[in-house]
Amino acid sequence: MERANNHTFVICAYKESEFLEDCIQSLMNQTVKTNIIISTSTPNSYINNMAEKYKVPVFINKGKSGIGEDWNFGVSCTTTPLVTIAHQDDTYNKNYVEEIEKLYEKYSDFSIAFGNYRELKNNETIPITVNLKIKRFLLKSLLKNPYKKGNKMKTVKYGNAICCPAVTLNIDVVGKEPFITGYKSNLDWYTWYKFALLPNPFAYVDKELMQHRIHEESTTSSLIENNVRLDEDYDMFGKFWPKPIAKFIMRFYKKAVKTNG
Repeated sequence: MERANNHTFVICAYKESEFLEDCIQSLMNQTVKTNIIISTSTPNSYINNMAEKYKVPVFINKGKSGIGEDWNFGVSCTTTPLVTIAHQDDTYNKNYVEEIEKLYEKYSDFSIAFGNYRELKNNETIPITVNLKIKRFLLKSLLKNPYKKGNKMKTVKYGNAICCPAVTLNIDVVGKEPFITGYKSNLDWYTWYKFALLPNPFAYVDKELMQHRIHEESTTSSLIENNVRLDEDYDMFGKFWPKPIAKFIMRFYKKAVKTNG
């Protein structure tokens, strides 16, 4: 099997996720063999047992912990130019790394590279929602010109069209601390906005490369339940639009967010 020495999956493990093993297996079954590590700020025997079973090294964040801090710590533990933060509840198609490598060959200066995704509920892949159809529409212009600022901004100004666990970071461009901190829900959205301002392209392939799991115990579901995400969504829209327009967009955005419930 061909090996991608320039890519690493960082599994950000938290507490004891029943889906962690599925995630690990999907990463090990890639058509292009890659590097896999686990990073965590909540070390426990369950994570250690999974790591030992699959011979995956574990790195423990003993410093400040939070979503952004944990993701940045995971990135700091890698030595390759390409890094994918793999969320422990999600799974990746076997051709994920292969497709990312193709994008890297074509756009070696990309800040981020990614493809499409599907949603999992109750261990079943659900039909493509209206929300996902809109996201894919917003990404289409990247296929024509991934360098154009307007095309990149289109992926963030109407909402976050980019699925965080589907993204591979180019560390040579974005650095070892790529994620902003402070937000609980929208740190990825704000980070993509920051990258959209760079001259580097958003490399995108119009193929489904992973499955994003939605369940009651997920961080996203918890933040929606507590309205944290909606507050941060409004704050993000305010970076692109005057307040009246931001409020108008939020009317429709709230309905889309409910699909995560």
